[in-house]
Amino acid sequence: MNEPHVVIVGAGFAGVAARERLLKGGCRVTLIDQHPYNTFQPLLYQVATGGLNPGDITFPIRSLSGRHRHRARYRRSKVTGLDPEQQEVICSDGARVGYDYLVLSAGVEANYFGIPGVADYSVSLYTRADALQARDMLFGGLERLAAKSDSRSRSFTVVVVGGGPTGVEMAGTLAEMREVAMPRSFPELDPKNIRVVLVEMAPQLLTPFHDDLQDYTRRQLEKRGVDVRLDTAIAKVHADRVEFGDGSCLDSDLVVWAAGVGGRDEVQSWDLELGRGGRILVEDDYRVRGHDLIFAAGDAAVSANEPQPQLAQPAMQMGKHVAEQILRLEQGLPTEKFHYADRGSMATIGQLSAIVEFPQGARFTGPVAWVLWIAVHLMYLLGGRNRISTMFNLAARYLAFRRTGAIVGDVQDTPAELGRTTKDPNVNE
Repeated sequence: MNEPHVVIVGAGFAGVAARERLLKGGCRVTLIDQHPYNTFQPLLYQVATGGLNPGDITFPIRSLSGRHRHRARYRRSKVTGLDPEQQEVICSDGARVGYDYLVLSAGVEANYFGIPGVADYSVSLYTRADALQARDMLFGGLERLAAKSDSRSRSFTVVVVGGGPTGVEMAGTLAEMREVAMPRSFPELDPKNIRVVLVEMAPQLLTPFHDDLQDYTRRQLEKRGVDVRLDTAIAKVHADRVEFGDGSCLDSDLVVWAAGVGGRDEVQSWDLELGRGGRILVEDDYRVRGHDLIFAAGDAAVSANEPQPQLAQPAMQMGKHVAEQILRLEQGLPTEKFHYADRGSMATIGQLSAIVEFPQGARFTGPVAWVLWIAVHLMYLLGGRNRISTMFNLAARYLAFRRTGAIVGDVQDTPAELGRTTKDPNVNE
């Protein structure tokens, strides 16, 4: 087999998995991403709440090469267009990169569902920058509140929107911080006035999980003092409050948006057939519809026949699958249909509390599930240094919560504080 040149757009779970298999198969690979690092997104909420450093969950793309470095290239750029006829991708710096095969795994971005004010007055948790912004606003808001003469009588409310794993994990960790860490770090504040509200439009949390696990999750969150609001739609987000579908309002200092993701804006201009959520439609073998040499994988792709959950495991399996199909095509073999091997799902709620569900029906909760959750996440982190650093920082958070301060950065105004400063017309005086 010759050395076909495969261009991969996006260094997420799918892109990295495809890259590894293609290099082992003898291909030349150019990986294009606008960031010089891979992000382990399942732990972004830990960065947002000061439990981990951003470097713990990011890994330099240029350090991925290993023994295949002579066939591996990385280009830091944003792809702005495709030219399938010339078999080239068009980069933001004007460069055109030719390919024999193309893999689109650029991921997705926060989906605001057209709800007014969400883009302006909330923070999401999909990128490293998002997590840092959320962290700096959270601790910045607490610092500003602590500096007020009547700080113990003032409230601070964080509204987490979305009852999936990210929303549950964020809300649970915030509630735990309030009860365990904040009394030591912020003696000026009354923990009872720090509110954590989790809002979900569906009638249950963690919809894909078994009913028993959904009920367990809600009980654990409420036990930690989270105000869980189900069957609740968001109508509008203001700088200092959230408006619900039933017309009621809730004053808020920070809104964390974890309610879903959709296709990236730039994909709209690539002249590809798009499906639900603006994601790229693929055939059963994960070739992009109408393009024999272009594949898509991960969150960026959606199959009309068998849509897969937007999680790390399906993305990694898709990445490996599209790489295998490219190798088959080079050998003159027909492509094969993608089959997802469900290895189970998990989510954590807080210290010693998590849920795990396996496809055969086995379910675990409590400390056993929590330890398993930690082990799995450490295993899938890239780089030994990242695993060690993450392990020690998580140990500091959960084993010495009362004695160890949060990892903080710069102080950033919350939307509510910024609105008050600029006299935003949406803010109540």
